[in-house]
Formats: sequence, structure tokens, C-alpha cells
Amino acid sequence: MSAAPHARLPSYTDVAFAAARLHGAAVRTPLLTNPALNAEVGAKVLIKPETLQRTGSFKFRGAYNRLTELGVTGARGGVVAYSSGNHAQGVAHAAQLLGIPAVVVMPADAPETKVERTRAYGAEIRQYERFFECRERIAEEIAAERGATVVKPYDDPAIIAGQGTVGLEMIQQARAAGERLDTVLVCAGGGGLSAGAALACSALSPATAVYTVEPEGHDDHARSLAAGHRVANADAPPSICDALLAPTPGALTFAVNESRLAGGLAVSDTEVRSAVRTAFASLKLVVEPSGAVALAAALTGKLGQPAGTIGVVLSGGNVDAGAYADTIAGA
Repeated sequence: MSAAPHARLPSYTDVAFAAARLHGAAVRTPLLTNPALNAEVGAKVLIKPETLQRTGSFKFRGAYNRLTELGVTGARGGVVAYSSGNHAQGVAHAAQLLGIPAVVVMPADAPETKVERTRAYGAEIRQYERFFECRERIAEEIAAERGATVVKPYDDPAIIAGQGTVGLEMIQQARAAGERLDTVLVCAGGGGLSAGAALACSALSPATAVYTVEPEGHDDHARSLAAGHRVANADAPPSICDALLAPTPGALTFAVNESRLAGGLAVSDTEVRSAVRTAFASLKLVVEPSGAVALAAALTGKLGQPAGTIGVVLSGGNVDAGAYADTIAGA
């Protein structure tokens, strides 16, 4: 299934405009390398730690870019978002900075730390039952009641463009260091980050191969790319990667990704836990499971025997303290 004919697909120009809007608002996170990690992977690895971004996730980029597009009139009724946590925090904080009222629809089983931080940024929380209620319908109803704007988590040109600044920065920073990125690995839930990164890489470094990484059983991007059309996850198993459990790729994101991505990879929860521990031990970074899938793919050789340089996005670090402690301890 492709994007609707009337839907506007974002372009690299949108990513460049987003970078200008985000200048001074978003953190330009560094591009790191570590000799021990390079030795373990068997290749040069350049790490983009979006764990150090505002709200602890790349999601702030897309949210801020989208909200700045609203203008005074569009922002008057506020915004409504739906998310299990990282998009929620990104929208809440962007709204706080721009003085826009925000409501966030979150599942009742969302990690408490993400709920608390979203509320701390000033957003109103509306919880729902993940398996019995439709979050999109709830958000639309709230928006209709309040005259608010729904800010989607990934299927929006401005969101995709904002997330694409991660890829733009990676290419620029690699070049400044005298490196060329042969491969870039990014997590995929709805596909906003991968679509944005693909736009940036295809424009600035077309030889760079961009891959999605997903939890096993939730690899709808990998299977959709192989099939040539969007497919859904069926009877997907539970996963610790709570931010990457979208049932199918977004319509807009897949329309961008299908001709630009090199493929999709999948990792197990066990491999993800190991990657979280490696990030702690080697990089001294706190990474949530969903944010560690790309690193897990690099560490476990999902690319085969890669040559050259691999870019890895650590997409978020918003993890419950108790669960994180258990993972680090190997529990």
C-alpha cells in the first residue's frame, strides 16, 4: 500500500529547512568512536548518541520542527499527540518551549518514567487501554473538541524532515572527521527516523546504504521492503523494545523508504540487552532497549562481514531505572 495520492512526500529540501529551524533549539549530538567497540564489531563504528538530545531522544527534532510550522493561528487550540513515551516527551517539551498547550494520549502500560517526564514538561496526559481502545480515535476526538492540531508520531512530512536532521548531521560530522559512512543503521517503529535519514543520505552521500533495525517478530519494515508493499506484523511476540511496536510501516514513511533503503534487519531481545550493556560498559551511555537495536545489529554481525565504516544511531535513553539496573546486572 502506498501513500495516498494527495499526500505530500518530504524531500531533502525539507530536511535542510528543518536543520535551520532546529539550530539553537536541538542539541547537535556528537559522532563518537570507540576502539574497543570497533574491535568487537570488526569495523569502524561511528555512534550518533541521540540519548544526549533534549528529552533523551531524537523525537524532539521532529516534534519541534512540526510545531514551529503551526504558526500563531495553528497553535491557538494547542496540540494533541499519541505515543508510548519518546514522541510524547518530544511534543510536550517542544510545546513547552513554544508556549503551546499539549495533550498526550499514552497507553496505561507505558513506562512510568516516560509518563512522569511527559507530565513534567507541562503536557496533559490522557491514558488509554492499548488492547481495547484506539489512540488515534481518542486523539482526533480531543482535537475536535478543543480545535487542536494532531501531531502524528511519524507519518507527517515535517516530522520526517525533523528526524532527518540526524542523518544530515551524521554525514556532515563524518566528513569533517575525514570519514565516509558506508552503512547507516537506524531503529524503525513507524519509520520516521529511517525515512528522514534516507532522504539525507540519498542527497548528501548516495553511496551510503541505510538499513532499518527492528525487534524480531516486529520486522514489518524488513518484510515490507522485501515484498514491495506495506505488510503488517501478525501475532507479534512481546518485546522489551516498547517504542518500536508499530504494527506496520507508515504510509508516508514507506513511500520514502521503499526506493531508498538497502534493507531491513531484526534483532532479538537477548541481543538488545547485550547491546545495552555494551553501551554502558564501552561508551558510558545509558540507552533504552528500543534505542539500542541498531547497535545490537552491528555487534551481532547482521550485515555479514561489513567493510568500511558503519554509522549507528542510539535513538533514545529513556529507560526505567529498575529495568535498566536489571539489564546491566544481567538479570
